[in-house]
Amino acid sequence: MQLRPEQLSAHLDKPLATLYVVYGDQPLLTIEAGDAIRATARRQGFEREVLVATTGFRWEEIFLAGGNLSLFGGAKLIDLRIPTGKPGRDGGETLQRYCKQLGPGVTTLVTLPEVDWLTRKAAWFSALVEAGFAIECNGPALAQLPGWIAERLKRQKQTAPREALDFIAAHVEGNLLAAHQELQKLGLLYPEGALTLAQVEAAVLNVARYDVDGLREAVLAGDAARCARTLDGLKAEAAAPPLVLWALANEARTVAMGRGAMDRGGDGD
Repeated sequence: MQLRPEQLSAHLDKPLATLYVVYGDQPLLTIEAGDAIRATARRQGFEREVLVATTGFRWEEIFLAGGNLSLFGGAKLIDLRIPTGKPGRDGGETLQRYCKQLGPGVTTLVTLPEVDWLTRKAAWFSALVEAGFAIECNGPALAQLPGWIAERLKRQKQTAPREALDFIAAHVEGNLLAAHQELQKLGLLYPEGALTLAQVEAAVLNVARYDVDGLREAVLAGDAARCARTLDGLKAEAAAPPLVLWALANEARTVAMGRGAMDRGGDGD
């Protein structure tokens, strides 16, 4: 069952379910969702056992952890982390068997990175989603990022004008971990209340992670300002010029082919 991130807080006011799957393209949001579940487990008296599925991991340990309840009869949280998002054949089969044996007294939290379309169709992933609650934690689109920043500032009882929100969004380039750090800095530097653009500009560092994919996205979006910032960032980070030129040429070819197809379609009308 899918559970939206904004629904998680209200959901956690109730007793924990037997299984949660947290995944997404933004580490900050997946960390926060997992932390919320772990904090609720502590409040409800759960003991926690962490399992990290790296190379050489014995998947049968999941069953051992589930059967090894507290000597005092308390509930248990199995905190299973799959950093690669790929459990492999043995792991996939084990997870499917595990989902069929869920029972009272044990809650399992499975944390994954971003899940691609092929993984979403895998039997093990489908088994997890069907057996428990799945929380997909994806970041906001660039156009919605200023609003996300404003909401985060509100949590620390601060506000900022739209131009300040846009300034932060432009400098973090969609990196929510970086945005979170900058907002925490603003909370430490300035008191509660309204911030000015000058205060934000003085505090926020240029923490954007520039890469060729970001350049291609800016080109396709027709965002000249972002293209310029990204090119400056790539130059400062000593990116290989042939790689940058290849990215620009590739997108130019894509646009030209699309334009040609549209023109040919128009001739046929």
